[in-house]
Amino acid sequence: MKILLVDDHHLIRDGMRPVLERLAATGPDDAVEVLEAATFEAAVAVAERHADLDLVLLDLRLPGVTHFEALEGLRGRFPSLPIVLMSGDDDPDLVRGAIDRGALGYIPKSSTSEVILNAIRLVLSGGTYVPLEAIGRSTRAAPAASTAEDIANRLGITPRQADVLALLLAGKSNKVISRELDLAESTVKNHVAAIFRALEVTTRVQAVLAVAKLGIKA
Repeated sequence: MKILLVDDHHLIRDGMRPVLERLAATGPDDAVEVLEAATFEAAVAVAERHADLDLVLLDLRLPGVTHFEALEGLRGRFPSLPIVLMSGDDDPDLVRGAIDRGALGYIPKSSTSEVILNAIRLVLSGGTYVPLEAIGRSTRAAPAASTAEDIANRLGITPRQADVLALLLAGKSNKVISRELDLAESTVKNHVAAIFRALEVTTRVQAVLAVAKLGIKA
């Protein structure tokens, strides 16, 4: 696996490297190679030299570019390359703006290493990661945590599907959800489909936004 880490602070890059290396599987050929860039221009140069990149972790604020310019620049040059934004700012408008511009995830730098790894695994498995806590702050008051039964009653789903929804909102992939709930992965997929129907959405990102709009805090 090959990941490009783009951040102008060397301490951030140094701190992220051992976290990203934990993505490696157990086999000798499954190591994680972390490439680094401190500027947008350097990131473009690295991506041009390494056509086999699996993921770009991109700082929102880089020298010489503003807001989403780096994201849009990389998306324009490498449209098939998965890009996840990382930022110290988890303002809901920035999260939505990043996803609208093609980012497959938005990870606050205040996240724990486990949250970061789960978010990256979700993106690498074909999903999109959105931090529910950032989206949820767009409501006037933070809702109290809801029980699985409360969520099930509000959405018209089963308590088990509410359990699946809570893990989905936490950025867990179907495989991880199946393991944590001791369910077959096909069963998890069926539950997710039922949740999407209840929320009238078709993607995980839409599900997160819909749940936040309803004021549900899993």
